[in-house]
Amino acid sequence: MAGVIAGALDGTAAVVFLGKMNAAAVFKFVASGVFGKAAFSGGTGIVVWGVVFHFFIALCWAAAYFCAYPRLPFLQKNKWVSGVLYGVFVWLFMNLLVVPLSQAPQGNFTLESVSKNMVILIFCIGLPIAWMAERKK
Repeated sequence: MAGVIAGALDGTAAVVFLGKMNAAAVFKFVASGVFGKAAFSGGTGIVVWGVVFHFFIALCWAAAYFCAYPRLPFLQKNKWVSGVLYGVFVWLFMNLLVVPLSQAPQGNFTLESVSKNMVILIFCIGLPIAWMAERKK
């Protein structure tokens, strides 16, 4: 459930704040990680793949946190700090490892783009997942 909620929050934020209400473009970008440039000229099928990939990634991040939570006591000390740090960790991992290794086009790192993307991941992935993990214990 945490992955579905985080995926919905993150996807919505990406469409609103990054894609300027163009959901198809956002999820074609996600799909381009696998399909490359061809994703941008694809239709509904590519958008669906982008949504599937997006939620798969969100579910993986939630599962990773839930697996680590009982094993790493520092995650249990403060859900707010842990959530913020997890959001930053997710941004670092995705932007410095996953996206560069994928076929998605590489964006420019500007203070504005880094800040916007990191804030989205903190509030839409890190904090909700940390909050839900604490509620489960």
